[in-house]
Amino acid sequence: MNKIKMIIDEISKTDIAVLVRGESGTGKEIVAKAIHMNSDRQEKPFLKVNCAAIPSNLLESELFGFEKGAFTGAHLKKPGKFELANGGTILLNDIGETGISIQAKLLQVLQDGEFSRLGGEGDIKVNTRLITTTKDHLEKSIIDGRFREDLFFRINVMSITVPPLRERKEQILPLSEYFSNLYKKKYERPMGSLSSKMISNLKEYHWPGNIRELENVIKRIILFGEEEIHFQDLNEKVWADMTVPELVENFSPTTAKGTDTFSLKEVGKRAAEAAETEMIQSALQETHWNRKEAAKLLRISYKALLYKIEKYRINEWKGPKAIEGESDETFREWETENNKSRIWQNPE
Repeated sequence: MNKIKMIIDEISKTDIAVLVRGESGTGKEIVAKAIHMNSDRQEKPFLKVNCAAIPSNLLESELFGFEKGAFTGAHLKKPGKFELANGGTILLNDIGETGISIQAKLLQVLQDGEFSRLGGEGDIKVNTRLITTTKDHLEKSIIDGRFREDLFFRINVMSITVPPLRERKEQILPLSEYFSNLYKKKYERPMGSLSSKMISNLKEYHWPGNIRELENVIKRIILFGEEEIHFQDLNEKVWADMTVPELVENFSPTTAKGTDTFSLKEVGKRAAEAAETEMIQSALQETHWNRKEAAKLLRISYKALLYKIEKYRINEWKGPKAIEGESDETFREWETENNKSRIWQNPE
């Protein structure tokens, strides 16, 4: 973390694009904000856009704005985030979730410092610094054809990888104390210091949700007391939710000790289930989801295939889950700065 701080201090005074990598909840956004606040742009806007939360057909207008009459419902001209952040910094969270068409426009902004609004005729010139974050391996997305290689080189002038909390456990105690003081003051709870047992539990826990999960746990401790935090249950859930490669990677006699869900038998069972799921998905894709043909291909009965599809929750469309009570139709929700919208998406 000291090395990351040194990098932030060195690059803050420049205008180079920065890609911040790391698991969800590690503090990527805080790194981006630190770069902005230590730069000459600190008095200018710092705007954030969550690329994963906005559908691609709306993301373009969110980033670049639109002219009046550009599409149905565009009654007024609206500037985009790049324009609003002119002179400052724009942070694009989960850059890997953007569509190819938007990536092309982002490339133009980075190359020329200009873009056109949706429905606009002329170009708009901006001086906006770009910082992006990702929890994915963008190199794999490039190989899969989901991310432009030329854009990757543009946003990856400087890369900062924020390690997960389990790899910097020396920070657990100071972070816990920080959140403890923060929420004791906020909720007006006259609670004492964390007990030695609680500190030990905090240090031994795997923290799959990283700092965000730690903050939520401390908040619960402040509100409900230490006895409400069952770390044994949390640890068992962590192991139960892990994939086979993750189990192998994270296995050690210390971490597995006392955890009923972690065993060689369990790993074998999960490996078999993962293999079955992959084969079923492959067969269904091969037969365009003709289940009878897929059953023949897999040499199992049609009834057995239906059972396994339900057991492994294999869905034909891998989009967002339907909202509870509306299983016949699939909706996608997203939230912008000023409003919350909802759209039906055809699974086909």
